[in-house]
Amino acid sequence: MTRIFSGIKPTGHLTLGNYLGAVRQWVDTDQHRAEALFCVVDLHALTVEHDPARVRRLSRQAATLLLAAGLDPAHCTVFVQSHVDEHTRLAYLLECTATDGEMRRMIQYKEKAARERATGGSVRLSLLTYPVLMAADILAYGADEVPVGDDQAQHVELTRDLAARFNQRYGHAFTVPRAVLPTVAARVMDLQDPTSKMGKSHAETSGIVYLLDEPDVVHKKVMRAVTDSGSEVTYDREAQPGVTNLLEILAACTHRSPVELAASYTSYGALKRDTAEAVVELLRPVRERHARLCADPGHVDEVLRAGAEQARSLARPTVDAAYRAIGLMPSLPSGGSSR
Repeated sequence: MTRIFSGIKPTGHLTLGNYLGAVRQWVDTDQHRAEALFCVVDLHALTVEHDPARVRRLSRQAATLLLAAGLDPAHCTVFVQSHVDEHTRLAYLLECTATDGEMRRMIQYKEKAARERATGGSVRLSLLTYPVLMAADILAYGADEVPVGDDQAQHVELTRDLAARFNQRYGHAFTVPRAVLPTVAARVMDLQDPTSKMGKSHAETSGIVYLLDEPDVVHKKVMRAVTDSGSEVTYDREAQPGVTNLLEILAACTHRSPVELAASYTSYGALKRDTAEAVVELLRPVRERHARLCADPGHVDEVLRAGAEQARSLARPTVDAAYRAIGLMPSLPSGGSSR
């Protein structure tokens, strides 16, 4: 059976972009068609300056929202990355397989490092090496497919390279995975800056719809969305990025074609109103289920405990085999002696 792994980073409150670009596909399709593992990748949140209490709070919120969105522990495994030691165990072996040049070519590292240098600062070493940890996240489970947004596709390519290189040098240890990109609303853009992705860690939040926003807040944000010069509603990412973003959001909410929707509108106002209403209705059941789960924290704890146990049982044989393949001695039984 095909095995899928994907994760979400708790660096901010989850957004409409996270839901339409990834989580809904996990819920509607991936957990039913494959052996699927979905992870809150909290270790990745430590690559930048952070408040420890906030990371813990956002990690729990993210896990609860994944369940509220419809991930079902009866069909998939939901867990927190730091609860499974095999991620960091394998990451070091892959650091010994990767090269400095590969790490420095990663687009996200180059962009963030350049911004820090421009202000006289520097980035943490973990920001340089985190694509290797991401590779470990995937390879530990023998994943065949990795559902990702297009901004993460480069990291999956690195994962493929590292798996193939390790297998060639030390013997077959890893499945070489492939990235799977969503076909609709793969990249929801900021409502105030439709040339930028709707990111959960942006400082400016007026163009970001969060999954837990109240309906009136969602409505105001969508109605204030930046549009374009002129008045014609056209699906054209280059000429009309603001209108195109609204069309793609509405299309994703209603399962219709953005081109078809564009032909049915003659004003920006009507498009905004319909988009706002569609987003409110899309998120209503998620918010309601989230409230119920927050009222029963013991249930969430048990799901995460069982998820980590299942994930560990899948990852440990692969990681142990990789340790043997690369030349490390097997651990000795506690309290016993080697014969």
